[in-house]
Order: sequence, then C-alpha cells, then structure tokens
Amino acid sequence: MKKSTKFLVFSALIAAFYAGSTYMMAFFNLAYGPVQFRISEALTILPVFTPAAIPGLTVGCFIANIFSYNPIDMIFGTTATLIAALMSYCMRNIKWGKLPILSALAPVVVNGIIVGLEIAFFFTDGNATLTTFLISAAWVALGELVVCLGLGLPLYTAIDKNKGILQFSQFKDKI
Repeated sequence: MKKSTKFLVFSALIAAFYAGSTYMMAFFNLAYGPVQFRISEALTILPVFTPAAIPGLTVGCFIANIFSYNPIDMIFGTTATLIAALMSYCMRNIKWGKLPILSALAPVVVNGIIVGLEIAFFFTDGNATLTTFLISAAWVALGELVVCLGLGLPLYTAIDKNKGILQFSQFKDKI
C-alpha cells in the first residue's frame, strides 16, 4: 500500500473513531452543549505522533457536530479542532518531563475560547457579555481539561511505549 493511501486510511480511522465515540457520549448527554466530556477529545494528542491525525480529527469533529443539528457548531467547533490539532502538531517536541503538556493543552485553550465565544454570542438571545463569554469558556475548557489531560496524556503514554508496534513513523513526512 502506498504511503499516501496509508495516510488517508489512518486519517479516516481517526475520523471514524472520533465521530463514533462522540456519538456514544451523546447518549449520556455529554457530547454537546456548554459542558462537554467528549472522550473523543483524548484523541487530540495524536498529532504529536502523526500529521495524519490533523485531517482525521478535523473531519471526525465535523461529522460528530452534524449530530448537533447546528451549522454554527459545525463551522466553529470544527475550526477549533483544526486549529488545536495544528498547534498540537507544532508543539509536539516541547515536553515537560516526558509528556507533551502544551500539545495536550492546545485543545483546552482553543476550544475554550472559540466554543466559549460561540456559546456566548450565538446562544444567548443577543445578550452576550464578557461575563457570559468567560463563564462559557471556563465550562468548555474545564470539560476539555479533564478529558485531554485525564485521558489524552495516558493515551500518549500508552502509544509512546508501543509506537514501534503501531508504526506511526510511516506518516511523519506528510505535512
């Protein structure tokens, strides 16, 4: 199989897993709204290993956000995921101890700001204030923080210990 085909397949697998796990969390009312605990956000650590995760996370987020029936979320949520994935990839070599903490925090900050603004401006009946934004951003960032650090960093550790088996290196030169 060609490298470009493997890259595309790996991106598609990430997208499918992201969307599927988000839909699963929707059954528990945790995937959409101001307080989210999407276990799929743990996958936002994957750009540390491969640039194939960038399109995979972006497409997966877009597909997952279709279920929200909200075109605004499809645009802004997907954009936030794309920006966070690019930032995670760019900061992949910056580690605190052995962990890429900044890469794990990128989705927390980006989603907090963008989705916080989205909630404050589009879902407050025109009564958006700085306080509304700060509260919305804090709740979104809190959910992201729990998942990205609580699940994302253990996922990083597990993949890092087994990266030879998982063969992430074959996707390194694609971005």
